[in-house]
Amino acid sequence: MAPPKLVLQTTYAELLDRSINAAFDSAFAEDGSFIAKTVKNRKYWYFQTGTGENRSQRYVGPETPDLLERIARHKEHRDDIKERRALASTLVRSFGLPRPLPEIGNVLAALADAGVFRLRGVLVGTVAFQAYPAMLGVRLPGALLQTGDIDIAQFRNASVAVGDSTPPAIDVLKNVDATFRAVPHVVDGRRVTSYVAKGGVRVDFLTPNTGEETGKPQALPALQTDAQPLRFLDYLIHDPEPAVILHGAGISVRVPAPARFAIHKLIVSRRRRDGTAKRAKDIQQAETLLRTLSELRPHDLKEAWDEARERGPTWRQLLEEGLTEVESVTRDLTLRTVGAARSLLRGIDLNFDSAPPRYDVSRDVVAFAGRALGRQVSCAISREALDDHFGTDGLDKEGRVQAFLRSRSKIEQIARAKYLNDPIEEPDAVLVKTSDVRGSARL
Repeated sequence: MAPPKLVLQTTYAELLDRSINAAFDSAFAEDGSFIAKTVKNRKYWYFQTGTGENRSQRYVGPETPDLLERIARHKEHRDDIKERRALASTLVRSFGLPRPLPEIGNVLAALADAGVFRLRGVLVGTVAFQAYPAMLGVRLPGALLQTGDIDIAQFRNASVAVGDSTPPAIDVLKNVDATFRAVPHVVDGRRVTSYVAKGGVRVDFLTPNTGEETGKPQALPALQTDAQPLRFLDYLIHDPEPAVILHGAGISVRVPAPARFAIHKLIVSRRRRDGTAKRAKDIQQAETLLRTLSELRPHDLKEAWDEARERGPTWRQLLEEGLTEVESVTRDLTLRTVGAARSLLRGIDLNFDSAPPRYDVSRDVVAFAGRALGRQVSCAISREALDDHFGTDGLDKEGRVQAFLRSRSKIEQIARAKYLNDPIEEPDAVLVKTSDVRGSARL
């Protein structure tokens, strides 16, 4: 019998493929033909119907091997809504994966059917975070998955370039819930970036702010709405991944790459006020993904980290400050994955409080305590290091503890230097080995 995680991943992969196929065939259900256009050395595909003055074209997407295969197999896929419902139900009931509130799911389904994700819209925020357990094959804390908001982001240049559009956003939303109303923007009351229903569901449209800081709404013609410009959003929604929201038969959407989501949350957390619930949730979501990605997608995490740091000193400062807020084991796993030393983080140091050392027989080390950023660090020196450099060869465990006490200051110096500057061997800990003592002659 296959391991549960493998079954989960296989089930999700099948649902993802079927959902993408169903969304594709639904979007281009009538008779027509696919044509390609080359823009700035990249090929984009459109679906053309009618002839002459009645001819129209709808955006399909940039050329990829997957898209070419779907075009080649257009209309070959049978309507498998029952099978997709069964797969989605299995992921929820058998594996405990999250699904959105019904009212959230209904709105997402309407947005998807209208073409929001086909036209390069990206689902961001906590609803996107709900897609990651299935995508990564893990369970994530339920408290981090709760939301009544839907956030949709799109690059403004992409919104202009696709040459296609959904119905007006307010019309799409009112078809789901007639109580949806447009919320006048606080900067320009003539513009609308948010929509709220009587029951509390809120839909916000966002776009990257890549120039000077501005709060003025920007038009997204492809989605027929305005959007709130946000700093750092361009990083988040670059190269999104296909995903399925587990509502009904599954909703095919696009979400940020998990590694970008985690890094982005670290950065934007520093732009929120201390003590706010949103800041705490940012850190918790980042921490959960960082720990998971360090194990499952280390290469993706390193690439996302490197790109963020290459964007300049402000990015580096916010990223490093954000990382100091996560739990220390996750912080160290992240630094080890990206190949960085702890000393990268501002304000970090390893201090000692002269607590009594003890001999750990199971590890054959003298263990002593340190603290960094307010958290305890497990420190130790190996028996081999004590024997080779501190004259304990032939002594019992009490003799080794006494030798440690005689040379405590030097050993703590070595531990501090290794903890801060050397590649991380073990999260939240440092072990002084004989080679570390040999290399510490400068101390």
